[in-house]
Amino acid sequence: MARSSPSSPRPNAGFARIAVGALDPAEAECAAAAAYAAGALGLEERGEPGAVTLLLYAPAAAAAAVASAVRAALSGPGRVAEPEGVPEIDWSQAWKAGLGPIAISPRLRVRPSFSREPARAGQADLVIDPGQAFGTGGHASTRLALAWVAELAPGLAPGARVLDVGTGSGILALACLRLSAARALGLDLDPLAGEAAAENARRNGLAARLSLVRGSAAALGAVRFDLVLANLLSSEALPLLAELAAHTRPDGRAVFSGLLSGEGPAFRSALLGAGLLTLGERQQRDPSGESWLALLTAPR
Repeated sequence: MARSSPSSPRPNAGFARIAVGALDPAEAECAAAAAYAAGALGLEERGEPGAVTLLLYAPAAAAAAVASAVRAALSGPGRVAEPEGVPEIDWSQAWKAGLGPIAISPRLRVRPSFSREPARAGQADLVIDPGQAFGTGGHASTRLALAWVAELAPGLAPGARVLDVGTGSGILALACLRLSAARALGLDLDPLAGEAAAENARRNGLAARLSLVRGSAAALGAVRFDLVLANLLSSEALPLLAELAAHTRPDGRAVFSGLLSGEGPAFRSALLGAGLLTLGERQQRDPSGESWLALLTAPR
């Protein structure tokens, strides 16, 4: 089939796209399973845990059935858009659109490998490509955590220990390593996260200082860390607070991101109960207007 030029795409009558928004990981998995069962042939997943958007692709003849199946799987129509025609594009290149470098601070920038735009003088470059494991710096919660990393990591002593809980792509741990002479441990339950983080460490020349463990915080034993990083939903972080406090050195710091701003008061109270004092906070709104929060804490 002949392709139209990128400057004048013509509609592809054979395929349609259905957008499904504001999903948590379990809902995204459920929606994807229902879509494939109803005839979808592919999907794109964008965002971060708690704010996933799925773009489902299906033959036009099956698009209505796919949309209906996803609505039923999610018990409601509110987050499932009507199918729309897909223009013919070069899919090998289209996924790169809009994905450029992200300036976290004057000290740190995150960029995909296909971007060649130079960093500012004195700005460290971390190369992270979009993949199946979360964490490219695009979501507000990740940016907030990275902003704390950019502030704290340069002050870490050589050989200091960093723990990245729910490491995903490894972006937080690797940012610490890029900005310091510390050593980091990435902890995640998802095998895809370990693979992605290991590849990103190799790409950035940081593999020698990053260890990866698949499992829960129980796998850490009695080790304590100078800096603990947790970019998790509050429902995931709250059960871990006591454990993570125990793994933070008395003079160390712990950063909690992935929190909605409205969850701040209750989360701060839970931190106190776990023996952690809140020292500072950062907030940022995402494109939907939702406000996210990241807290800097220390043992009492």
